[in-house]
Amino acid sequence: MKRARVITFKIDGQDIGAHEDETILELARQNGIYIPTLCFLEGLSQYGGCRLCVVEVKGTDRLFPACTTYPIEGMEVFTDSDRLHGYRQDILQFLFSERNHVCSVCVSNGNCELQGLAFSTGMDHVEVPYLNPQLDVDASHPLFGLDHNRCVMCTRCVRVCDEIEGAHTWDVVGRGADARIVADLNQPWGEAASCTSCGKCVQVCPTGALFRKGASVAEMRKQATFLPYLSQMRAGWQNEEK
Repeated sequence: MKRARVITFKIDGQDIGAHEDETILELARQNGIYIPTLCFLEGLSQYGGCRLCVVEVKGTDRLFPACTTYPIEGMEVFTDSDRLHGYRQDILQFLFSERNHVCSVCVSNGNCELQGLAFSTGMDHVEVPYLNPQLDVDASHPLFGLDHNRCVMCTRCVRVCDEIEGAHTWDVVGRGADARIVADLNQPWGEAASCTSCGKCVQVCPTGALFRKGASVAEMRKQATFLPYLSQMRAGWQNEEK
């Protein structure tokens, strides 16, 4: 098996040694450099949808998603600047305004990654108009529920159901602001024949859009043993592919 070539580059002025098959986000985390993410979850495939992890690269005005960008020899990457800070705040404002995220009355208040990112970036209000869509809550499943009002379309549920559980119950229908997470062929969750009721999708949801019924207090607290399990599972099937 041919090993990936070793390269050197810089992140925020720090010299980094890396294999060329490692992403900027992976390398930043290995070296204690914080880059905010929402759709990314270690153990699942990279999606690059939320764009909160965008970074600057010396020599170009383009911004690059750190989770899907691989460094090259001599590259200089910057993860924290006024420009990036402004972009990340804008992205969070759009996410809040697209659905019906009202933290003060939300049962995930205090246990929501979207809320946490807003706090960490200093986003304390939304300047763009709210869309206020009329969205339903799917409570057809006997154990779980889906609140589209809280969904940020990170597709973590889609990927964990496909890549870890192997059921692929979840998928995406529609585009842009009309996109929705759906079960099977857009059926009520409780009628989805492929669903194994394992609850993995609930565990990886960052906002509580997928929730366990009867767990309205601190429902977004994750099982401490579950998320590392994703990494172990993914490492296992990656080794099988090699």
